Amino acid sequence: MAAHRPVLLKPALEGLALRKDGFYVDGTFGRGGHARELLAALGPEGRLLAFDKDPQAIESAEALAREDDRFRIVHGSFTMLEQVVTAEGKTGAVDGVLLDLGVSSPQLDDGERGFSFRFGGPLDMRMDTSRGESAADWLATAEQEEISLVIRDYGEERFHHRIARAICEAREEAPIETTSQLVGIIEAAVPTREKKKHPATRAFQAIRIHINKELDDLTEVLEQTERVLAAGGRLSVISFHSLEDRQVKRFMRDRSRPAPPPKGLPRGLPVAEETPPFRLVGKAQRASTEELAENPRARSAVLRIAERVR
Repeated sequence: MAAHRPVLLKPALEGLALRKDGFYVDGTFGRGGHARELLAALGPEGRLLAFDKDPQAIESAEALAREDDRFRIVHGSFTMLEQVVTAEGKTGAVDGVLLDLGVSSPQLDDGERGFSFRFGGPLDMRMDTSRGESAADWLATAEQEEISLVIRDYGEERFHHRIARAICEAREEAPIETTSQLVGIIEAAVPTREKKKHPATRAFQAIRIHINKELDDLTEVLEQTERVLAAGGRLSVISFHSLEDRQVKRFMRDRSRPAPPPKGLPRGLPVAEETPPFRLVGKAQRASTEELAENPRARSAVLRIAERVR
């Protein structure tokens, strides 16, 4: 199994403009690469709150919490951000939120998790294996049209109809319970091949996003950051595919522009512009040549940063 390397580590943390005594949130602990560097940069009065759905990540995080009383881990989605921050009396007082989206290398490289088409294993795909519906459970009962729409919308897969039909035909013969079975079905259904891209790539991504409600959760947590961040607090987000990045880009762009004037106002009437809640910090950043040489999985990563203005 490949060692986990946190992507865009230095620029993501620099983007938070860390204060030694600040209160920060790591929305996706993973294996703690970003969290440990954050703690190393904080002083004795600094605090770090982290979230993760993955029970294996929680084990690693709990070990860190035992070593460092400045750190707290919550087992659950980062959509719990506002709830937990409010309980701690920190609403409007968070100095920075870091979101490292997607699936971590340990999750991808563990065949038992079912995230990757490269490894045989149970067709699970849940980030939180302690609850919820697995990919195998969903594919066993979902309507063909629903499967097709998920693969189209979350995988941007042109052969979504063919793949959905093939899945439904195959499950009539036998339950689809392993990644190898699903890969075989997709390979047979897709009539052409993209250069350097496995035919199951897009469908696996789509099913994983659906099972874990990744884009819905992202929408929810982005909106919560507006309420929990302090003035001057930073939001630093690392995305790994276009759907995530589009969502982050749109949120930061829209929240950094003045609100449009109310409809129906006479043309030419002066309107006092309200200061937007965020301002963009720099341009989108990608992994350097040096980082890509060490970690090819960083090639799709995009970092965007915004600062809470008011």
